[in-house]
Amino acid sequence: MGEFVRVEVGDGVGTIRLDRPKMNALNAQVQRELIEAATVVTGDADVRAVIVYGGERVFAAGADIKEMADMSYAEMSAHSTLLQEFTTALAAIPKPVIAAITGYALGGGLEVALAADFRVAGEGAKVGQPEIKLGIIPGAGGTQRLARLVGPARAKDLIFSGRHVGSAEALSIGLVDRVVPDAEVYTAARAWAAEFTAGPALALRAAKQAVNAGLEVDLATGLEIERVQFAALFATEDQKTGMRSFVEEGPGKAKFAGR
Repeated sequence: MGEFVRVEVGDGVGTIRLDRPKMNALNAQVQRELIEAATVVTGDADVRAVIVYGGERVFAAGADIKEMADMSYAEMSAHSTLLQEFTTALAAIPKPVIAAITGYALGGGLEVALAADFRVAGEGAKVGQPEIKLGIIPGAGGTQRLARLVGPARAKDLIFSGRHVGSAEALSIGLVDRVVPDAEVYTAARAWAAEFTAGPALALRAAKQAVNAGLEVDLATGLEIERVQFAALFATEDQKTGMRSFVEEGPGKAKFAGR
């Protein structure tokens, strides 16, 4: 598809592959291509889970600073909308999304990973929000998604200091979910994604939407979101299949069609 972002589909898994040498810097073109890739995997019924991957060497070292350095306030005021749109598009993919992190995931690179549901990191990975060292703050969702993931104090520590965090610390604070040897990052992400490909696609979508939307509202509203999503699943084929299989064969044996 795009020059720097492509989608590869196989065995129910769609991989959004960043490929802009040397460091996968996220310029405006890459941001637009990520929006397009998110649209593609969202609309492809053969894709049941998604991996975002930057390759064996680096996930993404951040935004393209050369592109932004001389922008005026008026120019950045317009461009900042795109900065949030591309991570919002990734976060809105209604399927399980796993970020497979090798090397650096810094600034905008970490913000891409934060838009995923889960993060697998290599042992040598380094993550962080170093924007403060440039005299700015994260602008593609970092101040919001990071705080929601690891809590406000830890998010402020990372954002205020701009320091790089190794995979062990990232795992300990919940910034990443699994750490594996560097050479096994993509394989581990594929194995995890495979756990979802035979699942009930509409129920997975409902679960993701209920959790994400519920985090933004009070408990009573969140419970209503859950109730509506729960009831709606009784209009699906997978609900009938799952419950019938449970009654007749016991748990864990249903074969879902994704309808």
